[in-house]
Amino acid sequence: MIKILIAEDQSMVLGALSALLEMEDDFEVVEKAKDGKDALVKSQQQAIDIILTDIEMPCMTGIELAQELQKINHPAKVMILTTFARGGYLRRAMAAGVKGYLLKDAPSDSLADAVRKIHRGKIIVAPELVTQAWAVEDPLGDNERKILRFSLEGHSTKEIADLINLSAGTVRNYLSEVTSKLGAKNRIEAARIAKQKGWL
Repeated sequence: MIKILIAEDQSMVLGALSALLEMEDDFEVVEKAKDGKDALVKSQQQAIDIILTDIEMPCMTGIELAQELQKINHPAKVMILTTFARGGYLRRAMAAGVKGYLLKDAPSDSLADAVRKIHRGKIIVAPELVTQAWAVEDPLGDNERKILRFSLEGHSTKEIADLINLSAGTVRNYLSEVTSKLGAKNRIEAARIAKQKGWL
């Protein structure tokens, strides 16, 4: 039996995915989580083979979840199921040890097939994303990514500085550097460009 944890912040989608996977004789959905942080806690409470997660969720994204699981050497294989066909997301997901990246508009029977293949040790990626993912290098460092994300959420420079334990001057320098790097007019446009590319 393949034991699955599903992390998805939209409750209707979470229920539908769970029902779809439970129809398979060799699958058991043992946990459901409303975001990455919830999934991280639940993944450590019992044996899990596959963690099926969305990317954009509150508290902790699917990619951040994969990064945290990688840090603690969690044995579960992470598989992303998302609407976001962004090459930047795929690159970051692969760097975080993700074993599968499928789009939500894929046929439903391909999901069960992908879960089985990933469980057997294969890596499954939506083919339309492969060339796109390696076409443009992700120019952002971790601090730049965090600062842009907080900026996009509407936090002030001082609030961002407090959130990531840097001085306000350092945060301003990062914002100025990343705005210039992305050819943007201001921090909001820089965040929008980075999000569009899948770098946030």
